[in-house]
Amino acid sequence: MAVRYNKLWKLMVDKSINKTELTHLAGISTNAMAKLGRNEDVRVQVLEKLCTTLDCKLDDIVEFVPDEEKSPGKKKKEGR
Repeated sequence: MAVRYNKLWKLMVDKSINKTELTHLAGISTNAMAKLGRNEDVRVQVLEKLCTTLDCKLDDIVEFVPDEEKSPGKKKKEGR
C-alpha cells in the first residue's frame, strides 16, 4: 500500500494555512513536511500532531492506495 496526503493539502487550503505555518503550529520538522510533500512515510507521532493541530481525524489527511503494479521493463524504486 502506498500513502497519499492529498487530503491534507486540501484541508490546509480550506483552513487557509500554509506549510510553514503548519510546521510551526504542529511542532514538526521541515524534514517531516518535505516527506509529506513527497508522499513518503512519516512517523505516527507526526500525523498525530497534524491531526491535533488541524482538529481532524487521521482519515481526513491520509489516504491509502494500492501500490501500482510493476509494468514490464520498469523496475520499482527501492530503498529511499
